[in-house]
Amino acid sequence: MGGLMYMFIRKYTKVHSVADAARRAKSGVGQILRESHGFRSYYVMDGGAGVGVAVMIFEDRESANAANDKVREFVQASLHDLDLGDPEIIAGEVLVNMESDA
Repeated sequence: MGGLMYMFIRKYTKVHSVADAARRAKSGVGQILRESHGFRSYYVMDGGAGVGVAVMIFEDRESANAANDKVREFVQASLHDLDLGDPEIIAGEVLVNMESDA
C-alpha cells in the first residue's frame, strides 16, 4: 500500500458476542465494502468485555464517508436485534503505514 489513505474506526462497547456480530456483519458489510470505490481493507477486533472494533481503510476521505454511510444503514437495518448501540467513530487520514517485508 502506498500514498494517501483514510481510516474509519467504529467502536461498539456493549456487544454481547463480538464473534457473532462479526460473523453476521462479514457478508453484508463485506459486500458493501467490496463494491465501494477506494476500498483497501477491513478488520474486526474483539477488545474483550463487550468491546468490538471495526476498522475500514480507503484510498480517500470521500470514498470512506460514502461507504461508512452504507455500512451504518446496513448495521441499523440488519443487525438491529444485536442492540449494538451507537458506535464511537474516529476517522482520519493515515499518517504512517508500515508492513512486514515477509
